[in-house]
Amino acid sequence: MSAGWSWYVIALVALNLLGCVWLLWWTSKRRPGDPKPEDTSHFWDGDITEYNKPMPRWWINGFFLLLAFSVVYIFWYGGLGGYDGYGKWSSAGEHALAKAADDARLDETFAPYKGQPIDAIAQDPAAVKLGQAIFNNNCATCHGSSAQGAIGFPNLRDDIWHWGGSPEQILTTVLDGREGVMPEWGTVLTGMGGDSAVVSVVSYVRSLSDPERSQDYLAVQGQRLYTGVCVACHGVEGKGNQALGAPDLTDDYWLYGDSTAQIGESIARGRHGVMPAWRDMLGETRSRLAAAYVWSLSHPAGSATAPPAAKETGRQ
Repeated sequence: MSAGWSWYVIALVALNLLGCVWLLWWTSKRRPGDPKPEDTSHFWDGDITEYNKPMPRWWINGFFLLLAFSVVYIFWYGGLGGYDGYGKWSSAGEHALAKAADDARLDETFAPYKGQPIDAIAQDPAAVKLGQAIFNNNCATCHGSSAQGAIGFPNLRDDIWHWGGSPEQILTTVLDGREGVMPEWGTVLTGMGGDSAVVSVVSYVRSLSDPERSQDYLAVQGQRLYTGVCVACHGVEGKGNQALGAPDLTDDYWLYGDSTAQIGESIARGRHGVMPAWRDMLGETRSRLAAAYVWSLSHPAGSATAPPAAKETGRQ
């Protein structure tokens, strides 16, 4: 706050305090010509009378003491613009002290899991419960409280991972975030194959997870266009590339919806998905706990089997 604004605030505070003092003094003083306390001639309903009695002296003195306390309070805690109070107290300092104390308690709670492997943490029910709490507070906004995601937000309960599903890959995703970009191909494809080019590519992409569609006319036309444009990221067989976040097109999982219109929208206009980095916000240990919880959703404790297939609700 600039000095000019500080003086403006100081003037307002001083005027308000002086105004309160003047008002108390003015209203507590009787003057010549004032009616007697019992003689105002204001009556209602025959027996209700308005009197002109001043407040008791002890009450008025209490107000003066309150104003004096206000002056001391303002000078001690600060209330004069940008100038610190004599006691050097500030809400920011109070918050910093409280945060430091809370962080110390949290560090003590999380210390046993520092640097531990994700899959090892996931075997500890107490750690998984901590990770779930961290997930609910920070991740559920996008992925949902059940972690089943929504359109544009991955389902974390299945076995499909665009950036890799190993413990370390999941931890990297949580710590440093991910940014997946699907370019706009509508104009390019239209130039290569006409107005039906995007629909043809959609038909071919669908045939990768449903071979019965592979002989459709549009799918055959789409394969040529796919080979010329899409293989760089998704591969010749459509298996994707986890290093780029390019999804596997053979698994029938569609992050942005599985209708012809939604897939066509992804191809023609592109997509830009961002997973924020949580390293600075949560720190490494809390990120490990959250990642361990996510990993545990598809790897239940004590299970040596492959993770369950995605539920229909997750294929969005």
